[in-house]
Amino acid sequence: MTLLRSVALLLCSALFGQAASIVTIDADKVMVLNGRKVFPITMSPGPPTRGRTPAGVDALKEFREAGVLMIRMLQTNDWNAQVRSNQQAQLDWAQEHGMLCMVNLRELSALARGNKQREAALRETVNLFKNHPALGVWKNKDEAWWGDTSAEDLKRGYDVIRQEDLNHPIEQTHAPRGTLADLRPYNAAADILAIDIYPVGVPPGRHSLLPNKEISMVGDWTKFLAEVANGEKQYWMVEQIAFSGVIPPKKTLVFPTFRQSRYMAYQAIINGARGLMFFGGNITATLNAQDAPLGWNWTFWDNVLKSVVHEIGDRSPLASALVVTNSALSITISGTTSPDLEFCIREVPPHLYILASKRGGATASVTFNGLPPWATAGEVLYESPRALTAKNGRFTDSFAPFDVHVYRFSQTNRAPATTGSHTR
Repeated sequence: MTLLRSVALLLCSALFGQAASIVTIDADKVMVLNGRKVFPITMSPGPPTRGRTPAGVDALKEFREAGVLMIRMLQTNDWNAQVRSNQQAQLDWAQEHGMLCMVNLRELSALARGNKQREAALRETVNLFKNHPALGVWKNKDEAWWGDTSAEDLKRGYDVIRQEDLNHPIEQTHAPRGTLADLRPYNAAADILAIDIYPVGVPPGRHSLLPNKEISMVGDWTKFLAEVANGEKQYWMVEQIAFSGVIPPKKTLVFPTFRQSRYMAYQAIINGARGLMFFGGNITATLNAQDAPLGWNWTFWDNVLKSVVHEIGDRSPLASALVVTNSALSITISGTTSPDLEFCIREVPPHLYILASKRGGATASVTFNGLPPWATAGEVLYESPRALTAKNGRFTDSFAPFDVHVYRFSQTNRAPATTGSHTR
């Protein structure tokens, strides 16, 4: 596909009144899409273009209605006309459903000094898609430090992308490897940082070199990524559908349960993640007889991930709480200790939210202290019809290992409307 073809496509978009997307990161490290704050849920990658669910529903219609905002595009290193045509087709498909695409620039984004040919190809690709209404984020070279791509080469690519496009951020995913000193230099080459971590396997936790082999390693790596970001960058976590460590026949095929996937998602959010990607839905060797012809793991989606996305996607009752900063309220806990019980507090008038998750250990009765006087009538979201009452600024609840509870208190002292449950 040539630049002339790109211009023609953009002119067609203009004729139909389709504006280019504008995606920024605000001062609170929240993503802003065309003026609206969002907590992006991304499938990495998405299904084949124009794919359908086993029930025959358009795949992106299914995702968007659940609350998924973005799909990462598959990409080879050929960068020929067919590849770019495929990218155009996926962007057009996403636009039809009000979704975004993460365009994977791969090796194009790493520029050795003096590599004018690659620089020209990078500029052409960015200019080809930068005005598409479904463009969300550019993805640069994956796991750059772990793959021996220098920060200097990635920074040269970053500078070229920014010269051509100021309206879309650039994402860098790190492997769960390296030190702060190893990874921080790459901050200069990205606007969004991520780490991929996949704890569920046989034996558990082999994807991480840290001593903790439980699924709570997600929180450990989220905290580490926060240190890498150093208050300067938005950060996401990449969570597990499947990965190389569960591919048969050499590995035992196992997927996260709903309870595990839900816990890992909330633990990342509680520790500051501003977006989540879910990786591995397309891995052929992990697909059953129903899903293999469709090219994506719809069984995992139906059994596990759809319910998680219902809770944290941008159409959920929690959506407004996921795009604000932590509250300054001084709420403490008793009955257990931090970090065994991790929580964050968000205020979105007229509601106060507490998101809490328990790492492990024994089941504990936990008391939350220091709620404002008006916060008396509350509910436990996604556990309908369970409600609770705070007295004298405190309430108590039970947490088993890897439990998550999401509390919402109403400032009107009336019980909020009951929300349907998506738990299993």
